[in-house]
Amino acid sequence: MTVTIYGIKNCDTMKKARSWLEAHDVACAFHDYKASGIDRAHLDAWIDEAGLDTVLNRAGTTFRKLPEAERQNLTREKAIALMLDQPSMIKRPVLETKGKLLVGFKPEIYAGAFGR
Repeated sequence: MTVTIYGIKNCDTMKKARSWLEAHDVACAFHDYKASGIDRAHLDAWIDEAGLDTVLNRAGTTFRKLPEAERQNLTREKAIALMLDQPSMIKRPVLETKGKLLVGFKPEIYAGAFGR
């Protein structure tokens, strides 16, 4: 099974998710989108499946530091441009497995996805 977890190395939620995966013997590839970036195709697919409000991390510091004008009237295109420019605005973690997409970390949801 191919599992890829996307996020930022030093994020506390990422650390919890990666620890959970390790403790439950789920091998995964890690993609640090702050170091390696993310492409438009991934963002489009994630938003199509999970929705913009799920993928865009409006609660994060990076988003909250934007000028008010940039946060207003946020269209899909504008949000994707912001996330491409500043991947810290993508909610973490994003996990792709067996055709499923999990955004954020909740142990019970991971347990259900991996039958643990």
